[in-house]
Amino acid sequence: MTTSTLLTTPAADSRPVRGSSDGLATEKVVPTTMRAIIQGAYGPAGDVLSLQEVPVPVPGVGEVVVRVHAASIHVGDLVTIEGEPIIARFAFGLRKPRNPVPGTDIAGTVVAVGDTVTQVRIGDEVFGWCTGAFAEYACAAEDHFLPKPANLTFEQAAAVGVSATTALQLLRDRAVFGAEVLINGASGGLGSYAVQIAAAFGAEVTGVCGPGNVETVRSLGARHVIDYTREDFTLGGQRYDFILDNVANHSLARTRGVLTERGVLQSNNGTSGGRWFGTLGTVIKTAAVSKFTRRQAPPSIKFTNRQDLLVLKDLIEDGRVIPLVDRTYPLSQAADALGHVRNGHARGTVVLTIAAPLEVRS
Repeated sequence: MTTSTLLTTPAADSRPVRGSSDGLATEKVVPTTMRAIIQGAYGPAGDVLSLQEVPVPVPGVGEVVVRVHAASIHVGDLVTIEGEPIIARFAFGLRKPRNPVPGTDIAGTVVAVGDTVTQVRIGDEVFGWCTGAFAEYACAAEDHFLPKPANLTFEQAAAVGVSATTALQLLRDRAVFGAEVLINGASGGLGSYAVQIAAAFGAEVTGVCGPGNVETVRSLGARHVIDYTREDFTLGGQRYDFILDNVANHSLARTRGVLTERGVLQSNNGTSGGRWFGTLGTVIKTAAVSKFTRRQAPPSIKFTNRQDLLVLKDLIEDGRVIPLVDRTYPLSQAADALGHVRNGHARGTVVLTIAAPLEVRS
């Protein structure tokens, strides 16, 4: 039996696009153009980003097109937009970014599918990652997306991505049941997930944050909260089995000084430093120190992947992890949103709201 599904959009100019999903032929109507944030050079977000009209992507084999309802911003986006540290341009493009649309983490509705797609259907509400998230439509391989947890808004689902995946990967092999875990920088995008995931793993969590975030961090599951303006955790008598340091406001040796005999410090401060090499010097130092003491974990590069998103989805649906959204901005104010992240005091994740959910008629 053949069915036809129409996803209505407010765009006047549209085109029919055919694809297949679960053996059913489908027809969608999507616009031919969309609004997107375009980056033509490296520099401050307010100087290099503009809102432009560009073609809507068409799915290739194994790909899907998602109408983006929300996209989140993390500190890595600042690196790709500002092009600093400059050494990072070898990965993103030497003179200008290879991909003109920034952003990776999204949530939205599937509106088109390419050949061989079997895991999602037209009209599915999904979350995941892509290239070019700061736009009304985005295209990526079908295995980049999972069904959106029913207990999350699109804004919350978009906030999962890089930050939650990194926190999971950094904690998974360290925060065992009953361990004493300290999260330095517990109220940010990554830190807010780390507190919840560590608690879900059965750890006793201490969170370090500013005075305005103490109650928030406690509500995330931290048994103890330290206001860094009033107390220096490196001078206290408490010892920890694992420290995740997202701030690096103390030396490595001083931070390791509050570890238990078999405790481990995981440094995660790769977003500051010099213009040319950023924290590469710190990364090299951390790698070197880790060769001589097991109490210092080596640097770790993390990537978003489907398997870890499945783990996070289970934790979210069980109510053990809930994304903390700091504030939302419309797509047209992406530069302002990035500026807020640049200030370094976001409580949770900053999210762009891009489109309202589609009406689906069968």
